[in-house]
Amino acid sequence: MKIWLDGGLQDSEAARVSVYDHGLTVGDGIFETVKTTDGKTFALTRHLDRLTRSARGLGLPDPDLDEVRRGCAAVLAANPLPLGRLRITYTGGHGPLGSDRGEHGPTLVIALGEANRRPDSTAVVTVPWTRNERGALTGLKTTSYAENVVALARAHQHGASEALFANTVGQLCEGTGSNVFVVLDGEIHTPPIGSGCLAGITRALTVEWTGAKETDLPLDVLEHADEVFLTSSLRDVQAVHQVDERQLPGAAGPVTAKAMRVFEERSGDDLDP
Repeated sequence: MKIWLDGGLQDSEAARVSVYDHGLTVGDGIFETVKTTDGKTFALTRHLDRLTRSARGLGLPDPDLDEVRRGCAAVLAANPLPLGRLRITYTGGHGPLGSDRGEHGPTLVIALGEANRRPDSTAVVTVPWTRNERGALTGLKTTSYAENVVALARAHQHGASEALFANTVGQLCEGTGSNVFVVLDGEIHTPPIGSGCLAGITRALTVEWTGAKETDLPLDVLEHADEVFLTSSLRDVQAVHQVDERQLPGAAGPVTAKAMRVFEERSGDDLDP
């Protein structure tokens, strides 16, 4: 596989990032995951806009988006895949062994991995840990992901593919790598950005295309919602058939099924909405 590093393509086996890179030592970095189909990206402009917002939120220099686009195109051309996960990682770069940043400038890595189409429905669990809706990193897509690793491992232990968090005031927030939607009396609702959830790209498109409402929701809404579904770059819109011990319809409910269909149609018509 070929990856983009230091302004050009390199063999993945030979590519090296310093062991002093701030993304490694203190998690000082941001990233985006972009779905690719037959070498074409989906919603790349929205992802790059969020990359810039995340960089500013961490106090990193704005990424050179022309370079990022060149890198994405080069990696996709060098690694043809029918369905892929394009990962753009941007870190604080070489730095001291502490929280202070160095003077070497950021590191940019673009890599591609093979992806599999997700099942139409999945199981999720709730976890006892919370998202901090008032934290310094709230709303930023950073490489500080260890909390998600722990929560996702808990989900896998219980036969689920995702873990859902509440925030510090007990409101439904998000998954480890997804946004969550619920259907109540035929209407679609999702937690607002103020809940502490990530401003997901697929979330935003789903809100636009389905008319979903952004609503503060208690975590226990999952115990009585008519339908539940997840959104993310690689899940698109995915139904949930089980929350903890609660069974929901085995197939997508009617509102979720329509949302899945609308997203598939609209995303197929425009690759950079």
